[in-house]
Parts: sequence; structure tokens; C-alpha cells
Amino acid sequence: MTVTWVGIAAVIGAGFGLALFLVAHELRPAGPPLGPAFVRLQAADDRPAHVRQSRVIGRLTAKLLRVVPVKDLQLLGRRPEEFLTSLVVSGLIGLALPSVLLGLLGLTGRTFGAGVPVVAAIGCAALFVLVVYRDVARKAAGARRACRRAVCTFIDLVALQRAAGRGTEESLTRAASKGTGWVFARIRQTLLRAELEVTAPWDGLRRLGADVGVPELGDLSDIMQAAGVTGAQVYRTLRARATSLRAQIRTDELTRAELRTSQLEIPGALLLIVLMLLALYPFAARLLDAPAVN
Repeated sequence: MTVTWVGIAAVIGAGFGLALFLVAHELRPAGPPLGPAFVRLQAADDRPAHVRQSRVIGRLTAKLLRVVPVKDLQLLGRRPEEFLTSLVVSGLIGLALPSVLLGLLGLTGRTFGAGVPVVAAIGCAALFVLVVYRDVARKAAGARRACRRAVCTFIDLVALQRAAGRGTEESLTRAASKGTGWVFARIRQTLLRAELEVTAPWDGLRRLGADVGVPELGDLSDIMQAAGVTGAQVYRTLRARATSLRAQIRTDELTRAELRTSQLEIPGALLLIVLMLLALYPFAARLLDAPAVN
């Protein structure tokens, strides 16, 4: 084995070791983050050097979190730290995989240029990172569609509770207790947190809608705030909002179905082109093999 392949093997081993260390570090249960709380309690002028260093690390982490899809992760119930760790692990695997394959091919006697392992490793790492991003975006889009359908049902339930003569906060609590699924569980948690913090429940629903990227919860919050503050009769408003949201969901689903149908036509067209090429190949071969006539 040449010196180049020894260096590549060392890089592969270091990459796999770092990946295993990150995975083991994330699987280990972590304690509560008390460091930021202590930093906020201390004065700015008498902070020791290690606290100032933690502030620098915090600023770097904040800049790194700007490229993280925070709303998608909050909707999926994942932490940004876990997402960044998965990006790093995926990138390391992408860096190591081409090196391993090229190293195995090098053992058979094949030689490659110096730039081939580098380009292959960088390209594979970028591909793996892109796959992680797309997977989070795809799951978040599906969860957001399910959340909109659940919110539509929640609005209908709140309207029924208001028609039965319930108060504003009681209507929200009773409607949330009637539904099942993770969306209603998040709504119940939000209402319970608002009750424990002695804040308005519609403010909690508005924050939840902004965090997960579902503006329909904000619309419901505005309607219920009008009912709770001014005592407005909002039954017809709630039913109209639920009807319009249901129609919007139906339109979006039809658009997605048409897009999927058009995508299904692409493999059929490619198959037809392949069959045409196979049918025309014998005639083209005969024309190419035919002797030229003077």
C-alpha cells in the first residue's frame, strides 16, 4: 500500500471514530442546561474567562442555527442540536464512503488521480447533507398538512362548544379534550401551559401557530380573542373560517394529486422512448452496415 492510501485510511479511521463519538454523545442523557442561566445572573463586567468563552461559543452556535429549519424541527418535535448532529454525522459518512470504496478498488491494483478521492468525498458529503435537509422538509410538509386538517376539526369543535353556551376558555379546553392525535396533544399542552402561566389561551395558540408555521391557529386566536375581550358572538365566524379552511385544504389536495399524476407520466414516457429505440435499432444497424452504392 502506498503512502497516499495510508493517509486516506488514516482519514477514514478518524472520520468513523468522530462519527461514533458524536452518536454516543447524543445518545447519552444530558442534564438540564444550567450554564446559560448562571451566565444571565452574573454581571457583564466580572464574568470569568470561561464564561466569556461560552458567550463566544453561544454566538457561533446562534450563527450556525440560522441555517437550521427551526419551524420544521419544532413541528416535528426535534431539537436543532440533534439536527446539526445528524448533518455532521451524515457529512462524515459521505466523506468516508468514497474513500473506502476507492481504497478497496486501490487494493485491486487500480490507480486514481489525486483529485478523484477529494472530489468524490466532497460530492458525496454534500449529497448526504442535502438528503437530510430534504427529508426534514418532506416530513415537515406532511406534518403541516395533517396539522391544518386537525386545526379545521378543532375550529368546528370550538364552534359547537360556543353554540352550547360555553365560555371562551372553556370552549377551547373542551374542544381540545375531544380530539386525538399529536396535534390535539400539542394544543392541550399549550392551553395547560397558558393556564399555569396565568396568560390568555389565545396568546399561547398564536405562539404555537407561529412556531410550527400554521397561520390557521393564529386566525383562531384572533377570533377567540375578540370573543374573550369584547364578548362578540363568534359562532358564525368560526363556522365560516372552518368552511373556508376545508375548501382550501381540498384545493391543495387536488393540486398535489394532479402534480403526482403528472409525475407518473414521466416513467411511462421514458419507457416509450426506450421501446422506440429498441424497435428502430435493427433498421439503423442495417443502414449503417449496408455497403455504399457508387
